[in-house]
Amino acid sequence: MDCGHCYCNDCWTEHFIIKINDGQSRRIRCMAPKCNAVCDEAVVRNLVSARHPNIADRFDRFLLESYIEDNNKVKWCPSAPHCGNAIRVKGDIYCEVECTCGLQFCFGCLSEAHSPCSCIMWELWKKKCRDESETVNWMTVNTKPCPKCHKPVEKNGGCNLVSCICGQAFCWLCGGATGREHTWSSIRNHSCGRFKEDQEKRTERARRDLYRYMHYHNRYKAHIDSLKQESNLKDSIQQKISISENKQSRIKDYTWVTNGLSRLFRSRRVLSYSYPFAFYMFGDELFKDEMTAEERELKQNLFEDQQQQLESNVEKLSMFLEKEFQDFSDDEVMDTMKHVINLSNVVDKLCKLMYQCIENDLLYPLQRAHNIAPYKSKGLEKASELSISWDSDESLRSMKTNNEDSCPQSNTIANGSGTYYSQEQIH
Repeated sequence: MDCGHCYCNDCWTEHFIIKINDGQSRRIRCMAPKCNAVCDEAVVRNLVSARHPNIADRFDRFLLESYIEDNNKVKWCPSAPHCGNAIRVKGDIYCEVECTCGLQFCFGCLSEAHSPCSCIMWELWKKKCRDESETVNWMTVNTKPCPKCHKPVEKNGGCNLVSCICGQAFCWLCGGATGREHTWSSIRNHSCGRFKEDQEKRTERARRDLYRYMHYHNRYKAHIDSLKQESNLKDSIQQKISISENKQSRIKDYTWVTNGLSRLFRSRRVLSYSYPFAFYMFGDELFKDEMTAEERELKQNLFEDQQQQLESNVEKLSMFLEKEFQDFSDDEVMDTMKHVINLSNVVDKLCKLMYQCIENDLLYPLQRAHNIAPYKSKGLEKASELSISWDSDESLRSMKTNNEDSCPQSNTIANGSGTYYSQEQIH
């Protein structure tokens, strides 16, 4: 080895095989006592492959996996079941990519594509949606605990004398236990006319937080559902185009339909995730101390105006794309085409303006960094195939060097293009 220690090739080979089988192939050290020199990967590969080619292949695979783990610009595709591809980005890691298997995901957190939400916002939103905290909030607003068994009770009638399933009667106004007699003129053994400020504040706060969450969640879910329904338009629109092209018509080019549909998908997705973004941007969980009440109100009005404009035009674009244009006359098709092309350009411009507002006016002044994936008019960048040879140690070193040189850092806007490596190709 380079350190000068010499052993027979059989001993070296056995040493390498043991280390590889133990999962220590990342940096195999010399056999000599107290020698920390790392053995050359080409020597390891050549000696092991002569006796056990399958172990040499495993060694190559370990090198690939260790390279991906050490390089924050290369990550495995998070598809399930795993497609075996790794994605390399050529810019900032805060971007969204589409693997060749078809999965679209955020390169930063390996979750689904969620821009303009930052990764922090999206993780909080997912947890909030699946957590029981909102159920607890609903119970706080709509139920009261039984003073005997402490189970939540919901009132199903107009009388404020409520009976729990355990048999305990209590007053709905104050929650205190009573006997069976509870009228407007006579309430035995307790008083429910005294104001309790802390309890009223907690109930009102829980009610307000619940209504705020429901506002943003309902609109987020509505647009996600619309996106799922509009995804079914692909096949029907292709059928409509085929019918239209076979008609005796002076209109032969229908790319405006497919372009409009692609723009609809992109803008609808942006609109959907703008609601979780607004929930945290203008709430108290992340930026409570970084904006005054006046600043928050001003920025919220600015953002919601843009959000409303985008929402209005996205709905119009969806309406025109759902028309049965294959049955239209040429003049009607021309009119529909003009509307689709115009609305496609409008929603694209509004999406860009919204991202500029988020990056420059909302997130930039904040102390805590919240990077978001940039808006791409044409959709997410698709990873392209790259064949890799693992026949020698030099190819691995060359690939590493080229990767590092070809991935310059950018500010907050990422180049979402990527390349994938297939695990089958490492052999």
